Amino acid sequence: MKYIKFLCLLTLLCLLPPLTTVAAPAKPNQQQKPVQIEADHMLSTPKDNSVFFSGRVVARQGMMIINADELTVYYNSTGKKGKVNAGETKDIKQMWAKGHVKINQDNWVATGDTAKYFAAQRKIVITGHTKVWQNGNMVSGERFILFLDSGKSIVEPGTGKDERVKAFFYPGQADKKQTH
Repeated sequence: MKYIKFLCLLTLLCLLPPLTTVAAPAKPNQQQKPVQIEADHMLSTPKDNSVFFSGRVVARQGMMIINADELTVYYNSTGKKGKVNAGETKDIKQMWAKGHVKINQDNWVATGDTAKYFAAQRKIVITGHTKVWQNGNMVSGERFILFLDSGKSIVEPGTGKDERVKAFFYPGQADKKQTH
């Protein structure tokens, strides 16, 4: 039992440091900040190079906070698949958040049903009743795509006949605090 706890802790310590920010292109030191994940349950599956968190999940790195019902982290291993060796590092390949997803960073808030982070493309895709607030302004659609390096974002409508992207801009609201 102690070995399993040690293995889970070691997996987390090796896995999480390279997590990137969500809201804007990452500052060089942002990616180096420690990551803290809290949840009601955790399941590490070294064979699949994944760690699954469930129940009131809160992930933090620097000024970024992700809340969700579930979070699965998929990682690339520098060692043999399924092995966790001392000094081995894990690079995040993908992260999938599901259920009541909310992402906060500075003056930026996004909500949706799911969120996926793709490390190779440095891209985040939030889907399902997506809303994004920044400086008092709001954009909504079915799918929100953010390219972290360029800061470019795309909002897409749902597939229904009358579904459209909606944007609300409020001049002079940049200094007001967000409460979403």
